[in-house]
Amino acid sequence: MLNVGTLFTVFTVNFLALGVVWAYVATSYPNLHAARYWTAAALTAAFGTAVSVLRGTDVDPLIPIVLGGGLLLFATSLATIGMNQFYGRPAGWRPQVAIVGASMAGLLLFTLWHDNMAVRVLIYSGGQSITVAMTVPLLLSRKDGGGNAGARLAGWLAIALVVVHAVRSAAALTQIGGGMTFANFNNVQAMMVLVLVFLAMSWNFGFLLMAIDRLRGEVAELALVDDLTGVANRRHLVQRLTEECALARRTQKPFALLAIDLDGFKEINDGHGHAAGDDCLRHFTLMTQSKLRPGDLLARSGGDEFSIILPATTLHEAANIARRILETCRLDAAACAPGEISVAASIGVAQWQPQVGQYPERLIAAADQALYAAKNDGKNRFALCDLEAPSMVPALNMDEAIDRARKLA
Repeated sequence: MLNVGTLFTVFTVNFLALGVVWAYVATSYPNLHAARYWTAAALTAAFGTAVSVLRGTDVDPLIPIVLGGGLLLFATSLATIGMNQFYGRPAGWRPQVAIVGASMAGLLLFTLWHDNMAVRVLIYSGGQSITVAMTVPLLLSRKDGGGNAGARLAGWLAIALVVVHAVRSAAALTQIGGGMTFANFNNVQAMMVLVLVFLAMSWNFGFLLMAIDRLRGEVAELALVDDLTGVANRRHLVQRLTEECALARRTQKPFALLAIDLDGFKEINDGHGHAAGDDCLRHFTLMTQSKLRPGDLLARSGGDEFSIILPATTLHEAANIARRILETCRLDAAACAPGEISVAASIGVAQWQPQVGQYPERLIAAADQALYAAKNDGKNRFALCDLEAPSMVPALNMDEAIDRARKLA
């Protein structure tokens, strides 16, 4: 027979190490609220196993049985609550408190009223299994965790935990492996406990993979977003343009690009300061987004330069959108009180044509050419670039265009 104290000492060290890892994650990424619960779960489990080490000593048996077992049950509840938080679900404190409370009452009853080790194993395993099983629908559903490798791993490990708890309970009730005492498990029970702790540690490893995937996705998203305005940046613009050009080349269905430049932005910065200029950029972004459709992409391509990708849009339809954006700016300027800064813009409109092919630089050049025409005609207006008219678009060296695309991507 294996000494229970030795087993739980090893478990305490493992859960402490896991708690340190989660504490580092929670500190480094404060917006990942689930990490706080997973930190608390690991440290609570470490405390629970430390209390369980007192089995076989002069300490009252109720402490390691009820308190130690209750802490381990509560640790699993915290892990489940963290899972709910990770997926934006209600924490679910009430059912967790009820499960832990009922389980501890059962442990107390079958220690004081009728000392039965097998029944205590059944009660403890039942409480753990119910709590762990609550995470399976979230982890394996396609809507929530099903598409994530870490979530799938955690989901199948949760199922394995429930199965092993059931086998352990059956073995205890039927005395498979022989009898066991409060301070010593038989070899079958000791092996089951070792497997359960291994699965619990691996379950937490699945959580860690989920957190890493979430954080990696957030970093990738930030790399494609303009910090000031919150819209797409130039990298995202070129990436999306390349995709739209490839799609248009396959389907021969056009899309449009708007090139936008704010009129007099340098004077705003020089006369009112860069903070005012930043406010104008954000204000223009909000006004423009209100006139776009789902699927349209607004990007800040430079200091006061913006671009809009309009999927499945003809030149005439894109012109109507440009007109609506300019009208919004004019109405906003007319509503400005004396001393307030108004925003005006010039817009170039271009539509994908077969000669653009898979090279977004050709379409960017066409939209820029139209933008320059709008500027030269007096600003605060839009101009169209018809790629069917060769004179509107300067000839491009394709080798240079490809090099620029690679640098911008």
